[in-house]
Amino acid sequence: MTRVTVWNEFVHERENDAVAEIYPDGIHGTVAAALDDRGFETRTATLDDPEHGLTEDVLDDTDVLTWWGHTAHDAVDDAVVARVRERVLDGMGLLVLHSGHYSKIFRELMGTTCDLKWREAGEKERLWVVEPGHPIADGLDECVELPEAEMYGERFDVPAPDSLVFTSWFEGGEVFRSGCCYRRGAGRIFYFRPGHETYPIYHDETIQRVLANACEWAAPGDDPPEPTFGNAAPLESIDGDGSER
Repeated sequence: MTRVTVWNEFVHERENDAVAEIYPDGIHGTVAAALDDRGFETRTATLDDPEHGLTEDVLDDTDVLTWWGHTAHDAVDDAVVARVRERVLDGMGLLVLHSGHYSKIFRELMGTTCDLKWREAGEKERLWVVEPGHPIADGLDECVELPEAEMYGERFDVPAPDSLVFTSWFEGGEVFRSGCCYRRGAGRIFYFRPGHETYPIYHDETIQRVLANACEWAAPGDDPPEPTFGNAAPLESIDGDGSER
């Protein structure tokens, strides 16, 4: 069973009544419940937990970490970010959701600003499946329509993804790379754009299916091969005159 830790800064839900009404158990509670219903072993962690809930023991017991943050990126301890980064490089999957694009961990792994255009106007979004054969798009129609969403627009300052699964179109005219797959070390990373806190997007069954598909895709396989590094002995004898290589 794939073990998923659902991380959320859990600030808006406690400070904004409108957000609390949509996500009474927090965004992390809604996402964790959806994944649990689909057969994942889930736990949650939040900013105010000791070590943000991401201790070495928790991360060692995590196959995939999902990350939602918005207003408290700078409050995340750098030591925890470094710990998560090492686990990703060692093979833990990472799903970065919506405004998590500006989290310390995503910027660290991407090596760019991860900045973008945005507008909160409750406009329609069409999330187009541009790579229908990808496992993350399994079971989806050719597009997903969300009646109200926050607009994210290009340019999205990230490296070119290894695979692009979704591209969004917004009612105001912008487009955005909304489903980006990356590999860092042995770990798989998926950035998924939908999910602003004032819209019930994580209650949408199709969005929940995407999250479940992404967790399956990002989870490490059984006994992944261990690469070797450092000084290496030759596989064959090397002629001292350099004629063989």
